[in-house]
Amino acid sequence: MVKDYNPPATLPLRRAPKKRLIIIDSNSIVHRAFHALPPLSTKSGEVVGAVYGFLLVFLKALRELQPDYIAATFDLPGPTFRHEKFKEYKATRPPTAQGICEQLPKVKEILKAFNISIFEKQGFEADDIIATIANLVSGQNGKAELEKIILSGDSDTFQLVDKNTKVYFLRKGVKDTVLYDENRVLEKYEGLSPEKLVDFKALKGDASDNIPGVKGIGEKTAIGLILKFGNLENLFKEIDENSEKSAEIPARIKEILIKGKEQAFLSKELSQAEKNAPIDFDLKECLWQKLDKEKAREILEKFEFQSLINRLTEL
Repeated sequence: MVKDYNPPATLPLRRAPKKRLIIIDSNSIVHRAFHALPPLSTKSGEVVGAVYGFLLVFLKALRELQPDYIAATFDLPGPTFRHEKFKEYKATRPPTAQGICEQLPKVKEILKAFNISIFEKQGFEADDIIATIANLVSGQNGKAELEKIILSGDSDTFQLVDKNTKVYFLRKGVKDTVLYDENRVLEKYEGLSPEKLVDFKALKGDASDNIPGVKGIGEKTAIGLILKFGNLENLFKEIDENSEKSAEIPARIKEILIKGKEQAFLSKELSQAEKNAPIDFDLKECLWQKLDKEKAREILEKFEFQSLINRLTEL
């Protein structure tokens, strides 16, 4: 079973010799903040609790991670290319709370005041934009590889972890964070490396996104199959060839897999983050320059975040 992983809380990170890019999964953080914090409004009644929570995460990350570059990503309303493949994708999710929708433009307003570049694309999810940016920056940074850290409360981003990419994950609420590298992903998923998580989900499915997986295959079986066969393609190749290795699969499980093959490959497509979304990206535009504290103060005062103004001196 996937562990309810509870590693030590993130400690402030020493500056790495590599240049560092933070990629913000904005919708994920706003959603987490909206549900984690009590309602908060300005004197005029403007709802700003999720905006405040987003800023708590953002300012904490700036202080601890000390980035050289920052990019913020957002989902856009409407269907994505995944809905074209599977119209029931995310169909079981309730509509996004109105309070979240109302606060997303305010988060964008704050990010612009902090001179943070925003990336979004109709028909693609924030995960796809994050994956695309992570994929693109290597080519735009010359020979020196960037260290990329994704700020997110969504474990789907773990598939993007590699030797140069980590996830600064909201474990609980908006203050309890942990940094996932390759080793922590391996530990949480009992030996599965990050790139194999899409194969794992292809078999297990994902109820939150209404990704079907293979009916009758649970977490433990899915992990065991991927560890044994490496990935979905090798698993079904061995089954199709009726190999000696596939003979080790219990007959009942093999029958379930054969029946669910089409759903498994569809589920892998739905789970895989798109690394080539059509966005205009220039790393130089994401350079985190000296903060205009007066401009930042003005936007924080607008939303009556007096307690956060003093934190600007820490940046």
